[in-house]
Amino acid sequence: MRLNPARRSLLPRLLLGLVALFVLIQLVPYGRAHANPTVQAQPKWDSPQTEALFTRACADCHSHATVWPWYSNVAPVSWLVQRHVDEGRSKFNVNVPGYGREADEAAKTVRNGSMPEPTYLPMHPAARLTVQEKQQLAGGLAATFGREGADAGGDEDR
Repeated sequence: MRLNPARRSLLPRLLLGLVALFVLIQLVPYGRAHANPTVQAQPKWDSPQTEALFTRACADCHSHATVWPWYSNVAPVSWLVQRHVDEGRSKFNVNVPGYGREADEAAKTVRNGSMPEPTYLPMHPAARLTVQEKQQLAGGLAATFGREGADAGGDEDR
């Protein structure tokens, strides 16, 4: 099967257009401001194992200690990475005062397997947790943040 000459000339133009689009989207500024914010709080982990599991599987999105890999500078992947970090920090961030408010929810998402996010795991295989590690991390999150989470809720005023 041979392509007619009109179709043959369309393919290089299409490829050139895709390359030009890829270069142009690199100019979009979102997703490359990778200065980690100042740490405002540091948790008192219940154990070194909880801290190690959290660092391995959660810290990139749920702390101010994000490690920004090379691909986090290349659009459109940079947009996805930045969105995940922004969303993760807004929901549960161990480096912000009052971080314990969402500890129960964080422990639940670890237990039910929705965290770490499936899109995070292919490029971060060390973040893949065994069932036992998930239980240990969830229990450690509850033990580490449980009291602070209750205090942050304002129950002492009632």
